[in-house]
Amino acid sequence: MSPSLVPTATPYLEESVPKASRRVGLVLERAAQVLGEEPYYHEFLEGLERVLTPAGVSVLVQVVTDRAAETATYERWAAQARVDGVVLVDLGPDDERVELVARLGLPAVVLGDPSTAQGLPTVWTDDAGFAREAVGYLAGLGHRVAGHVTGPPAFAHTQLRRGGLQAEAVERGMTLLVAEGDYSYDGGRAAALRLLTTHAVRPTAIVFDNDVMALAGLEAAAECGLKVPADLSVVAWDDSPQCQLAVPALSAMSHDVERIGELAAQAVLAAMAGAPAEVYQASPAHIVVRSSTQAPAS
Repeated sequence: MSPSLVPTATPYLEESVPKASRRVGLVLERAAQVLGEEPYYHEFLEGLERVLTPAGVSVLVQVVTDRAAETATYERWAAQARVDGVVLVDLGPDDERVELVARLGLPAVVLGDPSTAQGLPTVWTDDAGFAREAVGYLAGLGHRVAGHVTGPPAFAHTQLRRGGLQAEAVERGMTLLVAEGDYSYDGGRAAALRLLTTHAVRPTAIVFDNDVMALAGLEAAAECGLKVPADLSVVAWDDSPQCQLAVPALSAMSHDVERIGELAAQAVLAAMAGAPAEVYQASPAHIVVRSSTQAPAS
């Protein structure tokens, strides 16, 4: 992994970890391009380190490209006593990684819905509820057909967001069209183009599961001859500085990613100390309205 992919001050590459310090491990199953584009984990690591560093704990980050490599990393870390705890991310339902870290004796915290944690400490954000808020906002503007560009479908938080969007759309008599993305710019652009070109009635608004794909949605709209927001409203998810710098500036479901990192650090320190498992609830997300959304053209 190139250090440029995770531009924070203290995470160590595995090869350079000093043996004496306590360490928390984080394995990210991501293509290098996606991790380089996506600001979420950069901000998450900043929050994680803000709490761990004063406690004398460093962060060990390993980037892998598939689940087998992730499993092998946990097994190697446990066998070599490389880490004192781990943070598990991007879990799916009945995820085998929970049982794996328990079998390996690694204190662990889940970043995700408690339903995926199987009794482990959890840092939780209400993805389904926040998704419903996004649809409610668009419905209030008058949109009747909306699109959703998802993250990887195996992730529990993708499923929860999709379920929340769909439930709110049904309650409000809206149509929801879905296209799968992968958090990358290219994947977001391709998914947005599918929504805009392959349905008899195109959406007048699209919710994207991260900021990078929302930026790509602006390009897809332009390729289709659509103006944002006059012809298409765009809503991002996470609200990194990229949203404010976009043209037009992106409305977004905003949450404090650095604070989520701080909560994860508190949770993993407690797990390393043998404390009982708890659910740590992150601050609620909320819609931040900028220039990429408006009422649909009549």
